[in-house]
Amino acid sequence: MSDSALSQAEIDALLSGGDSASPGGGNGGDTGDAAALQGYLAGTVGAQSANLSTMTGATVTLSGPQVSNSNRDALVATLPDMVTAVKADFSAGFPGEHSFLLSEDTAKAIAALMNKEENIQLDEMAMSVIGEMAGTIVGTQITALTAKTGNKSIANGSPEAANVPKAAAALPAGDFPVAEYQLDLGDGTPHQIWEVYGPSVAAEIARALNAGPAPAASKPSAVASAQAAPAGGGIGGIMGGPTNVQSVMYPTLTSQPTAQEAGNIGLIMDVYMEMTVELGRTKKLIKEILGMGEGTIIELDKLAGEPVDILVNHKLIAKGEVVVIDENFGVRVTEIVSPMERMSDLS
Repeated sequence: MSDSALSQAEIDALLSGGDSASPGGGNGGDTGDAAALQGYLAGTVGAQSANLSTMTGATVTLSGPQVSNSNRDALVATLPDMVTAVKADFSAGFPGEHSFLLSEDTAKAIAALMNKEENIQLDEMAMSVIGEMAGTIVGTQITALTAKTGNKSIANGSPEAANVPKAAAALPAGDFPVAEYQLDLGDGTPHQIWEVYGPSVAAEIARALNAGPAPAASKPSAVASAQAAPAGGGIGGIMGGPTNVQSVMYPTLTSQPTAQEAGNIGLIMDVYMEMTVELGRTKKLIKEILGMGEGTIIELDKLAGEPVDILVNHKLIAKGEVVVIDENFGVRVTEIVSPMERMSDLS
């Protein structure tokens, strides 16, 4: 947000004569927090749509969200009788309550697309699929939050989904922000997804978003400060610091390749090497592998949001985060493995 521009949420609040309206009439919480969340979440829906399309094999469009402040009673009043609640709390960075709510019909439609199965039931397998979808959404959000705030410690727990009566859904106490998304699964049927943030989580995220990425730490100056001796000499002059201190000039310590080294490197510049990105690994028994079929979900040894490994000829050289470029996946390099680590890997 700029210093003078009003967000859409703030404009709506002014037109309605009060705080930004919440589902079912709730009006608690911080309007500024809701506006900051809405701006950041709206910037992720394009990537979310592409990710969900890849996961389901359908043309999925996620739009919105509209973020407003609510409370338990107000939100429950707007929900269907039965909901699929996905607990996806943040465990680090901005730790606290965070969850998603879907209607039964929406959960069944998503699980059916991901499992390639019609007339699906919301059993343990379907709940696992919904949890996987929520994990993908949170992973994309963490990537965006890291870029906008500079906080690289953000992480979430493994999402847990359950189909429950709306009154049994776990919701934060007091007033909290709710992001309502519109979901199109390509069949023309409108769906909604509600994303709920705990009030402390929302406040910390909004504060970090408004502050922006932390500036890079400045390097200490190599120039020594001169302390002038008191006039008149004597004991004061003896005890004072040295005068006429000159700045110390250090030579630039950058290694320059010799002509022979540059020539040797040039000989292999056109050699192709295989670069792969490893999302994760797992071990399975042969009988488990033989029992795999379409729709089988394989749990890997990495959590959503963790860096992926970048390998060249099967040797780890860097780590990165998954991004979506147009309709293709990509990887943004976030860490280069040190030469010492690479040497130990080769040995």
